[in-house]
Amino acid sequence: MANYKSLLYLIIALLIFAAVGCHKTVYLMPTPAIVATGELNPFSVNPNLEESNRVEVLFATNRTPMGDDDNRTYSIFPGNKLRVGIVHFTIGGEETDWGQIFKLSTSDENRDRPALHLKDLQELAVIPLDDETASISKEMASLAAHVNDVLARSVDKDIMVYVHGANSSIYRAAAQAAQYRHFTGRNSMVISFLWPSAENLLAYGTDVRHAKKSAPAFVRLITLLNEHTAAESINILAYSAGTQIVSPGLAILGQERKGEKRRQLRLGEVYFAGADVAVDTFVAHLQTYFDIPRSVTLTINLKDTVLAMAEWHHGVSRAGRPKAEDLTPEAAHWARNASVESRFDVIGVDEKSVVGLSSGAHDFWYAHPWISSDVLVQFLFHADPLKRGLVENYNEHGLRYWTFPPDYPDRIIGIILEAKKEEAKSR
Repeated sequence: MANYKSLLYLIIALLIFAAVGCHKTVYLMPTPAIVATGELNPFSVNPNLEESNRVEVLFATNRTPMGDDDNRTYSIFPGNKLRVGIVHFTIGGEETDWGQIFKLSTSDENRDRPALHLKDLQELAVIPLDDETASISKEMASLAAHVNDVLARSVDKDIMVYVHGANSSIYRAAAQAAQYRHFTGRNSMVISFLWPSAENLLAYGTDVRHAKKSAPAFVRLITLLNEHTAAESINILAYSAGTQIVSPGLAILGQERKGEKRRQLRLGEVYFAGADVAVDTFVAHLQTYFDIPRSVTLTINLKDTVLAMAEWHHGVSRAGRPKAEDLTPEAAHWARNASVESRFDVIGVDEKSVVGLSSGAHDFWYAHPWISSDVLVQFLFHADPLKRGLVENYNEHGLRYWTFPPDYPDRIIGIILEAKKEEAKSR
């Protein structure tokens, strides 16, 4: 019976991960609600917009490289260096022109979304991870120059670091980051942290081990960006098992940085989407660093099917699908108070409050136009949930959480248009 039950769970896991985590081709995601009506056009405020199907993001990886510089690929194994560079994509094929992309990117037309194609990766810096005292001035010079040049020409003066989930290739993870950059009107600098996922739905255990080994490399990246770039804030979007890197990584920073060094960290918005990390571990980590970022956001879908399987694997509920019994009374009390009194925002997402969301959704941060819209607004404007049009709620334990109102698209567009009017009056 036990073997039968294990086999049944394995079959369910295969079906779930195949449904949400194995698509080899990344297609242009649904247009975020804030720009889907055409009333707000982020591309129009980009003074340096290149009207083409080409889009690029930075990448940082601790994967071990393979091949020479002219034919570089990266393995699924963690290495002892952090390699940072540029990854180039096209949206659609050579025949896809800017007019087609612009139309799809400023409307809710979801048919025939073009695929993203990875063209090449170009390394800018190679930074040792096993010797933080080694001189890296030469390696950082070209990287910092590129980053600061892009920031100088960008409307958005922040950097957004995207940390992907499990079972993810370099192509897929970087393409998800490129989509975010595209829908900011290409106004935001984005870096995809490409940790060494095994890229296999049956190798989740390997991904967990590799994620644990990757937290120090992530800390190194954040530290370097903080010390060597002109970014006003460093925003972080952690998706799924990427939380197993970001959560302990931020805890390391919280434990190591004291006094003035702590205040010098320019962390902006930290957003956990479908967080695949033990809920008790997440809260313990959060207590060490929650005062450093501008805000910390945790999305929760209590029916998330991927996190249900992750819970079965680990034996404890995940932060993105938590169970109260997995928190000590002290930890639950702290989280409840933090949700009310500090910059810790919990967002509840389910099929009842988010129109069109599937019940067990896990990939909602980029797959659903309301949620991707909220991510964009939060990161671009550093707006709190109330100013982003969300609705305040409290659960039976006194935890404050936020939900999407039924009229969310109209509400958020109205909020932004009104803010633009007020800004124009004040000039």
